[in-house]
Amino acid sequence: MSRATRVLVALAAFSMAIVYVLPLWHIGLEAPQYPEGIGLYIAVDKIVGEKPQDLNSINGLNHYIGMKAIEPDDIPELRFMPKIIAGLIAAGLLVAALGRRGLLTGYASLLVLFSLAGLADFYKWSYDYGHNLDPTAAIKVPGMSYQPPLIGSKQILNFHATSWPASGGWVLIGAVGLIVVLALLEHRRARAAAA
Repeated sequence: MSRATRVLVALAAFSMAIVYVLPLWHIGLEAPQYPEGIGLYIAVDKIVGEKPQDLNSINGLNHYIGMKAIEPDDIPELRFMPKIIAGLIAAGLLVAALGRRGLLTGYASLLVLFSLAGLADFYKWSYDYGHNLDPTAAIKVPGMSYQPPLIGSKQILNFHATSWPASGGWVLIGAVGLIVVLALLEHRRARAAAA
């Protein structure tokens, strides 16, 4: 790998540490009774309300339609994600230090697989959250599910729900994207040198 590639891989890997201080994802809800909106920030190790009472408000609303309460302590991913991110950062720094193209390709592939697995896990969690309803709920709408969108926006009853990466998520996406581009450029450089 070129020196510039090694430096950029190290910077990209190190930048992933931002997820320890900035949230990964944001889910927002707007409705006539909440014109200012309520929402959640999902961080690498916690889920908090966009405003101090938002998590309690969302759990209160969800109770009436039979959705489970969001209890961050009951979500195992929030316990092991910080360790996984630390491992990915360390792996990236090691790849940069060793400077081998094959390791960079493997690292880029690992990051893409990890990203896809994270989205799949988030989808599975939100599917269960929105479909596995308490049959004794006060409000029942036959055939209705309340799964928030994975990415984008969706109307759920009178709520407009949105789901997008938050600031830490955008940094993580940028870091993974940069490493994938660097791996592709190094692969192309190696093929050109061999020709």
